This record gives sequence, structure tokens and C-alpha cells, in this order.
Amino acid sequence: MVRETKFYDLLEVSPDASESDLKKAYRKKALRLHPDKGGDPELFKEVTHAYEVLADREKRSVYDARGEGGLSEQGGMGGMDPQDLFSQLFGGGGFFGGGGGRSQGIRKTKDLLHRVQVSLEDLYKGKTTKLALTRNALCQKCNGKGGKEGAVRTCGSCNGRGAKLTLRQMGPMIQQIQSGCEECNGSGEVINPKDRCSNCKGKKVIPEKKILEVHIDKGMKGGQTITFSGESDQSPIAQSGDVVIVIEEKPHDRFKRQENNLITELEIDLLTALAGGEVAIKHLDDRALLIRFLPGEVVKNESVKVIRSQGMPSQRHHEPGDLYVRFTVKFPSSVDPSKVHLLEMALPPRIPVQTFTKNIHLEEVDLDEPDARSKASAMADEAMDEDHEGEPRVQCANQ
Repeated sequence: MVRETKFYDLLEVSPDASESDLKKAYRKKALRLHPDKGGDPELFKEVTHAYEVLADREKRSVYDARGEGGLSEQGGMGGMDPQDLFSQLFGGGGFFGGGGGRSQGIRKTKDLLHRVQVSLEDLYKGKTTKLALTRNALCQKCNGKGGKEGAVRTCGSCNGRGAKLTLRQMGPMIQQIQSGCEECNGSGEVINPKDRCSNCKGKKVIPEKKILEVHIDKGMKGGQTITFSGESDQSPIAQSGDVVIVIEEKPHDRFKRQENNLITELEIDLLTALAGGEVAIKHLDDRALLIRFLPGEVVKNESVKVIRSQGMPSQRHHEPGDLYVRFTVKFPSSVDPSKVHLLEMALPPRIPVQTFTKNIHLEEVDLDEPDARSKASAMADEAMDEDHEGEPRVQCANQ
């Protein structure tokens, strides 16, 4: 049996009301009593406290059995701010990235995001660079107060909240809109013009140039971040946010990166490809990698070889990946006919002309150089065929 009915009476419901009934009753009375609608602030607080107790099953059972005195013994008289509970039910935003109701936890200023383009050489070797940025810093003259001692007053228009809540009815729906207070520009405080700090003009902060030393570690990748905690804008009412450096990897003219591996292309002449020789690859540091081909070791056009442990270093342990080299063989534009017999001695014999049946007539034709336009068109069609070759066919089914 319910010992007290005060909270139920405030919500105008019976003691056996369901949770849904309690919520509907509170919404109805809270809209009518809300201070922004000209209601009684004290009665609004009482109704909100009553709903907070009855909406909690444990608190409701204590209240039903022992009344408000029982809640006091249980330490249950405290509760959330009436405005916060109201915002949870009706929606509404807050400042400093808040959602419904007032922001919870420590307030922080907005993080500063800065993108830095880094060459592949610097990601390979590592680099330390300096970054200059401008942030808001607390005024040293007034210690971030905006004026002399006692000059700062709580804004009477928004009661120091920095924002105003207005209710708008749209048919059966009630919408709560939160907007910054125009009297104090959202600060919750006002300062007389004559009492404002001459250095910051009452803004409490002044622009400050900050130099950060950014260490780019070996093996870092594009998209990774470097965070400087607490180096963002300063505020007298909030903790400083972070400065976040985002690494953007510049495209390279000779190397392509795949995780910790590197890929490059190297053109070699036909003689080296067939008879051996030496080629060098300029690396990302102050070295060049020397490759020797033994005589008789044929390097095929478009062949791919790997050089172990010459790729990018891993970021944590700096263990290197591999370097993949795709070779393209450059053919001479012509050959001295008097030297052809030497080629015939060195190379495998020619493959004879394919013979078909006796009824096929072989007709000799000439090869001409195509013009640039027709060649480009033919190569484009060939590339398109190669792109589609081996790809799975995808068919969209109509639902």
C-alpha cells in the first residue's frame, strides 16, 4: 500500500500508473510549467523531481513503502538537473559537442586538425620538422577573466547558461530549440565596456603563435596521426583540446608503396637482358642498389624480381619489407644486317613459318607504321580487353 501520494499528485496520476502513463503525465505538465513558457520554476523542479523518482523502479518502491523520508535515508533525494531531464525527453543540443541535455564530464575546446604532406623519402628515413600554428591563449593581463576583478557578471538573460531554450509546437509534436544567447554571445557572462581588459578587449583570450616539433617516425603511413595533447585553443571554462597532425603521403615518381613493400620499374637494354651486365637502382636514401646479371642469364621483358629487405621499414621495429622490380627490355630501333649472322649463332634458331594445308595460299604483305591516332585507339581497345579478362561477371538481380 502506498504510504504517500504527493509525487503522484504532482503528476496528476494514480499510484498504480504505468511507466508509460508517468511519462505522458510528466511531458504534459513539464511543457505547461517550463520557465521558458512562463511557468513556475519551483513547481517545475518539484514535478521533475517527482517524475525522476517514480520513473526509477527502485526509488519508486522505496517511496511507496516509506515516503520521502525513506528516500532521504537511502540517499535518494538528489537528482539530475531538471533542464537535463527535460532535454532527455524532448531533445535539444548543447555546447562543446553536447547532445541532449548539458554536456557530461570535462569540457574541452575543439581539436585542431592539420594535414602534413610527407615524401616517401622522409617516411623511409624518418624526419623531424617544425610546425607553426595559431591558437587562442588565455590573456596574461587579466588571467583569462576578460576584465578587472568583479567586472564580470552572470548574464541575466540566459541565467549564465549561454543559451536559451524555446519551445515550438508543430501539430501534435513539441520541439525544443536551443540557441546561443545574444546578450552574452553564448558566454553566459557580461562585462561592462569600460571594465573590459585593454589587452583582450574582454574576450579572455588572444591569438598566440605556437611552434610544434613533429617527429615523423620511420615506416609511418598516410592516414596515420600524431597527437599533441592539450595544445589546442585555451579557454577559461574548458580544458584545451588536442592538435592532431594527419600524415599525407606524397606520390613518388619511381616507387609505389604497398604496406611495407616497394615496387619500381627498371628499363634495361637488350644486350644486358641477353648477355648480362650491371644496372643500378637509386634508393630512397643516399644509396644505390647495384644488380649484376651474369652472361647468359636472360631477363625477360615484363619479368618481376624481388630484392629482399630493401622495402619500407615497419614503424614499430623498423623491420624492412621487400623491393619488387619489374624489368622492361628496350629493343634497338634497327640491327646492322652484317651482324645478323652473329645473332643467328648466339640465339636459338628461328621458328619456321607455320604451314597449313596444301590448299592455303601464302601471300606476302608489308608492315607499315600506324598513325598516332589509330595506334592509340587500337591500344585502348586492347587495354580494355585486358582489364575485363579474368574478372568475375556480376549480374544485378531485380528485387
